[in-house]
Amino acid sequence: MTLQGARERRVATGGVELCVAELGDPARPTVVLVHGYPDSKEVWSEVAVRLAGRFHVVLYDVRGHGHSTAPRPLRGGFTLEKLTDDFLAVVDAVSPDRPVHLVGHDWGSVQGWEFTTVGRTEGRVASFTSMSGPSLDHFGHWIGGRLRRPTPRRIGQLLGQGAKSWYVYALHTPVLPELAWRGPLGRRWPRMLERLEKVSGDGYPTPSLPSDAAHGAWLYRDNVRARLRRPREDAYAHAPVQLITPLGDVFLSERLYDGLEQWVPRLTRRTLDARHWIPRTRPDRLAGWITEFVTSVEDGRPKETPASGKHADRFGGQLVLVTGAGSGIGRATAYAFAEAGARVVAVDRDAESAATTAETARLMGAPASWAETADVSDGPAMEKLAAKVAAEYGVVDVLVNNAGIGLAGSFFDTTPEDWKQVLDVNLWGVIHGCRLFGKQMAERGQGGHIVNVASAAAYQPSRALPAYSTSKAAVLMLSECLRAELAGQDIGVTAICPGFVNTPITSTARFAGVDAEEERRLRKRSARWYGLRNYPAEKVADAILRAVVRGDAVVPVTPEARGSYLLARFAPRALRRIARVEPRL
Repeated sequence: MTLQGARERRVATGGVELCVAELGDPARPTVVLVHGYPDSKEVWSEVAVRLAGRFHVVLYDVRGHGHSTAPRPLRGGFTLEKLTDDFLAVVDAVSPDRPVHLVGHDWGSVQGWEFTTVGRTEGRVASFTSMSGPSLDHFGHWIGGRLRRPTPRRIGQLLGQGAKSWYVYALHTPVLPELAWRGPLGRRWPRMLERLEKVSGDGYPTPSLPSDAAHGAWLYRDNVRARLRRPREDAYAHAPVQLITPLGDVFLSERLYDGLEQWVPRLTRRTLDARHWIPRTRPDRLAGWITEFVTSVEDGRPKETPASGKHADRFGGQLVLVTGAGSGIGRATAYAFAEAGARVVAVDRDAESAATTAETARLMGAPASWAETADVSDGPAMEKLAAKVAAEYGVVDVLVNNAGIGLAGSFFDTTPEDWKQVLDVNLWGVIHGCRLFGKQMAERGQGGHIVNVASAAAYQPSRALPAYSTSKAAVLMLSECLRAELAGQDIGVTAICPGFVNTPITSTARFAGVDAEEERRLRKRSARWYGLRNYPAEKVADAILRAVVRGDAVVPVTPEARGSYLLARFAPRALRRIARVEPRL
């Protein structure tokens, strides 16, 4: 996607002319997007069009990049002082009477830290959103602090970041970077981005890439060594800062931002399970976070963090859909995501239970939550639900297929109708969710995560649970297969395998081969046993959030589930012998 419909102008500053593009209504708050290396302003095209409906969006090619002219000579023409002159010239042209909201990626973020901390820009920057680019001053102090007070952990951090910064040393080499970019590297760069970062298409990178990269090498040569050797002592931000950290960034360690709070009056942290080029791979999420942050600053709302719950930096603002959210593990999971600041869609076949979950989720911190009624075993109903969610709330970032039913009884006591019911809910419900919402994630092309709640029964055979165990084993294998298929699209898949958890499923479980009175007795007894075990659903919910953050494949929950998992892997014969024991109910 290119910047179609953008209004362009030229801004003269310091012997160069900058190409500036504008979208949206100039009467609205101005958001300035600054690109990094070796990019031009088109790196922001996907984000810019998403912001243009709410803001006056401004992008410009940094001197020597894109359609902006380069300084002559190049040496000394890319210092942070001159880049600050350029920024002030642009904002004076596009927003002379109001401060702007600054957003920077990579070297655009490095520049943004300079613009947000030097005295002559005070009052011109209303807020700053930083991603994948530290302040060189803060970086210099970070290095110095670890050298002055070395510990094994701190030295490890220094060595780790030093390895990630290999390209910085290469770019200080005379002439060779220019030859590489104007030769084989420039030709191969688009394919490398597509293969390593999943970035491709729509006019990016632009044909100016070889000259952009060759000129941009002077960003490093003119600034890095000088600032790291003598970092400023007064590099304090004079505006609120939002830090967005892609956890898969191969160039920068997240540890680089340790202690950042001392330099910033108001800091909001966000993390993304993504690689370096998030303006291209995660435009929806960035546009949402930028909008939320800018709006909070414009409204004067104090807000130190997106939410107070665990993993708030990871899930704040994301859209999470949970099936079977009316009770038990589903309800606890919806609440955990709500506390982490996610927007929650609570789905259950019981409309009243779903509404209760959604209402409570809002009170617990969810910026928005909705209740939807659907039977996960009903394919057409799930198709309608998926279409409605996409149209009204957006594409789901995290899907939790939790809805399930219990069924106990021997194989020969289990009727074909019993089999159909348990497979329709426990297996087909998961299939419908993965097929519909997973497909939306894949088509969006911006990653996501699917959580399928299976059970320890998936790998622990039992003569009393043939139908239930079969359904959960199928869910486990489905999850493993889908994880392999979606790995190339940055969509994670996790199978959660709880053991005995105290949830209402025991009071609704069915028992094959017995009359109604005996079934009521067995339900009461099972509920009492699970109650005595008293493993809370909230712990399973915590495991679900942790698994998404870590990208785990299979997560046994509860001690007995972990024990059975180990036996299944290393002593399956012992597990089979245990399965022969007739349960006493």
